[in-house]
Amino acid sequence: MAWLRKEWHPGLLCAEAFKYVRLWFGIFAAALLIIIGFTHGDHAATQLVGNTYAAPVASSNLDPIAPTGKNSTKPAKKLWVCPMHPEVIQDQPGSCPICGMDLVEMEQPGIPQPAHGHGVRIDTATQQRLGVRLAAAKWQTLSQDIHAYGNVAVDESLVFNLSAKVEGVVRKLHVSSVGQQVREGQVLYEIYSPELLKSQEEYIDLLREKDILVAPMEAEDAHTNGKGMPEDDMMDIRTNAGKRVLVRDRLLYADVGNELIDELTKTYRSKNVVEIRAPQSGFVTKIEVHEGSTVKPMDNLFSFANLSRVWVDVPLYPDQLVWVKEGDEAIVRLPLSNAPEIKARLQLIPPVVDSATRTVQARLSVNNAKNPLPIGAFLDVVIHANPHKALAIPRSAVMRTGKGDLVMLSNGGYFTPVKVETGIETTDSIEITAGLRAGDQVAVNGQFLLDAAASMSDAAQRLHNHDAGDH
Repeated sequence: MAWLRKEWHPGLLCAEAFKYVRLWFGIFAAALLIIIGFTHGDHAATQLVGNTYAAPVASSNLDPIAPTGKNSTKPAKKLWVCPMHPEVIQDQPGSCPICGMDLVEMEQPGIPQPAHGHGVRIDTATQQRLGVRLAAAKWQTLSQDIHAYGNVAVDESLVFNLSAKVEGVVRKLHVSSVGQQVREGQVLYEIYSPELLKSQEEYIDLLREKDILVAPMEAEDAHTNGKGMPEDDMMDIRTNAGKRVLVRDRLLYADVGNELIDELTKTYRSKNVVEIRAPQSGFVTKIEVHEGSTVKPMDNLFSFANLSRVWVDVPLYPDQLVWVKEGDEAIVRLPLSNAPEIKARLQLIPPVVDSATRTVQARLSVNNAKNPLPIGAFLDVVIHANPHKALAIPRSAVMRTGKGDLVMLSNGGYFTPVKVETGIETTDSIEITAGLRAGDQVAVNGQFLLDAAASMSDAAQRLHNHDAGDH
């Protein structure tokens, strides 16, 4: 049996050795596949991340020469995709069979990218899904908007006082409160005045004298006998007419109005109590007389303000004064009101600084014919100062960062963050003094998302270049 063990023992050793060889060969093959897969996957990850493609880093200022000959690649086939359903892809334009939207052309990964070291390409379909909107930088007239408040004040040149013209006693007031609106010719008060009564009697006497003087001219024989009126009678008529004009002007000066003159001409009867009328329209700002008061000439009775035009006082601080000048356009609006905006211009900037507020009271002259602005009201005022031509983009396109202002510049779907220098700002636009040219397309919304995608793409590209250098 010993010889049997000597012959069989070497066979067992060979079988065991063969089993270990197969095990090590399988381990080696699996490791090789893992290494190949990791290398290929790392390379693909640096080229494609979702729908974004990494931009190559420019190594020089020379443009690369496109390959020609046998090694040149054919242009990629154009494909169209649905913006809402990216799984719908066709080789020709048309409509989406699911939602009916027009298909858009897909961006090809092989398209050369601009020589930027930090950017990202977003295909058209993805832009539409993200809602990215673009706007072009263009030249327009901008002005430095100065926001302030204003206070409506009476225009002093349109304020007038009504004083008594004759001595008498006020019997009745027709104006009872400050702020009451008065129309031209409206009765203000009634007065008993011996002076006015005497003037009425004098005017009536002149009317009767006039009737006597012109009576011969109205007789029938005056037209038939062919004789004219004697020269002395003509002189008396002219004298009478001159006296009547003087008395009438005296009555009108007392603000009785033409109504009293017409009544005297018709009735030839005087009135003991005479109505005094408003010489012009306005709002009552002061009442200094009461019923039963005795007045005499030059006593101030009422004050009125014509509000067809008002002042808007606008306090400006010294740092704002360097921008504004007389003639600048301004917009005035009532806060929390649906009233339309009112356009005005700065008409007065006095060289006087208020010692308490350290401001200068600039003034706007505002047309207030329809009386939308009450006296004393506070207003929102926006002054458009220093208007000039400027390259501008929407304000929402600018990203404020700790390293400066940035915009996402679009070049055929390739977005690159570009540093810009800004100037004055308005409600909707902002001036670009450096960094852009007219016609450049910038993203109006979604800039931070695009900038983050560009940063990730740039980091992936640097990692890929680093790994390629190690190999």
